[in-house]
Amino acid sequence: MAGAQDTGLGSPCPWPRTPLSEEGGLQLVRILEECANDVAANNIQNANTRLEHISCLASPNGTAIQRIAAYFIEAFAERMMIKSFPGLYKALNSTKISLVFEKIHVHRLFSKFFPFIRVAYAITNQAIIEAMEGEKMFHIIDLYSFEADQWIDLFQTLCVRPEGPPRLKITGIHEQKAVLEQMALRLIEEAAKLGIPFQFIPIVSKLENLDLESLCVKSGEALAISSLFQLHSLLATDEEVLRRNSPVASQKTHKVFDVDQQPLRDFLNKDTSGSPDFASPSSILSLSASPKMKNFLSSLRCLSPKLMVITEQEANHNGFSLTGRVKKALNYYAALFDCLDSTLPRESMERYKVEKMLFGEEIKNIIACEGLERHERHEKLEKWILRLEQIGFGRVRLSYHNMLQAGRYLRSYGNDGYNIKDENGCFVICWNKCPLFSISAWSFMRQNRDNWPWGQ
Repeated sequence: MAGAQDTGLGSPCPWPRTPLSEEGGLQLVRILEECANDVAANNIQNANTRLEHISCLASPNGTAIQRIAAYFIEAFAERMMIKSFPGLYKALNSTKISLVFEKIHVHRLFSKFFPFIRVAYAITNQAIIEAMEGEKMFHIIDLYSFEADQWIDLFQTLCVRPEGPPRLKITGIHEQKAVLEQMALRLIEEAAKLGIPFQFIPIVSKLENLDLESLCVKSGEALAISSLFQLHSLLATDEEVLRRNSPVASQKTHKVFDVDQQPLRDFLNKDTSGSPDFASPSSILSLSASPKMKNFLSSLRCLSPKLMVITEQEANHNGFSLTGRVKKALNYYAALFDCLDSTLPRESMERYKVEKMLFGEEIKNIIACEGLERHERHEKLEKWILRLEQIGFGRVRLSYHNMLQAGRYLRSYGNDGYNIKDENGCFVICWNKCPLFSISAWSFMRQNRDNWPWGQ
């Protein structure tokens, strides 16, 4: 059906918004890539024509590639307005407000229908249990405290320890006081039921503005830190300054693609041979690009945590080049949208909310924003390992028992697409072999490098 239609620039809408064939999906991907080139080059006329063309094919209720296209063209259009018509963009968004509780609702929907967040909670909790064995008093710092269920599960495990439950303190950080108040009520009530001596300390702050002296870490407390999808936002920096200071950042290299993902990612991978792309900056430049990140991690290390567990998106969306980010984001979100397709029907309102309010907003930030406004700067595990080791953290191997538990949890969803793999003691959660999220554990390391367990 799709192959018989004219897809040239300037043609009228050639297809109705009906599900596309595989060939039609491939053509849609090609037009998206061409549009990305036009947007990157600030060729407004060509980009406008392609956006009109793609709008006839994309649909938030269509196939996975049609739905992805709908969110990508929104991001392209927003970027063009920000770059070329900033007054128009500000006027159109002058009454827009950010609804924190809606964001939390969507995260909970994602957690309800898909195992990724829940399995991250389970892995984090098991790592804490193992690291804190024998400790009578410990303190957990939750860098994004919005979900009480993770810590309630931990309470239930702690209350049956052979040595009895410890004295437990949780410091919760969130930008909204009401969110922390709800957390406190649930956790204090549950701790009282289980007989766990418990204290909750709320800190109202964005992560980037957090005063680490307010964390009140006391002598004698065994400290654990939990970070779920938070640290990458601290990589936001002014790329224009970096471009002027380092010509490496603007060099072009050949692109590398993941080719093992089914089925939507086939659309992206079948048409990648020989096409140029721009790589992200070198690892060294990327690691040194954000003094905010370096200072934050250094300050955390000064707290001497016995354990820090970090969960991040396993993706590379922090490059300077727009076209490079578009290609990598297409690959990454193709797997996520495919996962959604396997779990929720196309007409599901829950699926629509997760795609629009969670993934759609991430895509928009990755593509439309630059500089300090671009917070969704996902990086792969290998860069987090280099960054944390440079600061002086030592890697803690997540246990085989922890992996077995996580694997059983994933299998409980009844879908063979979910799987987990061990990457040198860190875990990577996948959908059909496509890496989506990484979980790594770290501890405070003393300056004596001879004692650093690099091989752990």
